[in-house]
Amino acid sequence: MRCPSDPGRTARGGIREVLGGEVTGERIRGRVGTGGADWVLVGPDGWGRLDVRLTIHTHDGAHLYVQYFGVIEYTDAAHAANAGEASSDYGDHYFRIAPRLETGDERYEWVNRTVFVGEGRLHPGPVVEYRVHRLT
Repeated sequence: MRCPSDPGRTARGGIREVLGGEVTGERIRGRVGTGGADWVLVGPDGWGRLDVRLTIHTHDGAHLYVQYFGVIEYTDAAHAANAGEASSDYGDHYFRIAPRLETGDERYEWVNRTVFVGEGRLHPGPVVEYRVHRLT
């Protein structure tokens, strides 16, 4: 997911517009549309609380609404990635999300009743990369 490098600021965090991205997986393939946003509130403990909303446009024409909450630990690796210095890796900091997907498209109706969890990492740009898993 790509976001602008200069987020809007709030008293405890920032707001970044979602500018796009790619989704690849066994059951969902597509692109992240523009118009979404990533809100993060950073507490005095150095942890960010995420609230993200976006749309996935699948390769076959379906539209999936995605909202997820999560937490990110702002370690040195996370700060370096946000500063454009280097990418973080999945083990460099605690970065977990709980996405909820919704659609009216019958081909993807299964997402409406599925629980997902994911872990993230940061890249310069800023770009966020997630590994998302469907719980069975």
